Amino acid sequence: MNEALLILGMFIVTFGVRYVLFAIAGRVHFPAWLSTGLGFVPPAVLTAIIVPAVLIPQGQLWISPSNPWLLASLIAVITAFIRKDLLTTIVVGMLAFSLFRFGFGL
Repeated sequence: MNEALLILGMFIVTFGVRYVLFAIAGRVHFPAWLSTGLGFVPPAVLTAIIVPAVLIPQGQLWISPSNPWLLASLIAVITAFIRKDLLTTIVVGMLAFSLFRFGFGL
């Protein structure tokens, strides 16, 4: 019984928050400066997640040719600039990391 109430409560909270956002979508218009600023949020968040994972994979700054995270990320960046395709970039980056990490033992 308690689990059913818990699930019902989670449903109400989750649905309520999302319904409010969908209900006001299209009715609220942000100023141009705010819309422009919000456009920088995804790249900033991704950078804040990726850069520490690449440069500090084991808790200390590791900028070296033996860092497989760094090497794979550089290959992924080059692939992204050349191909401009997200799926290709992810696949090439993962393959490069796997090759460096498990193939070359870095």
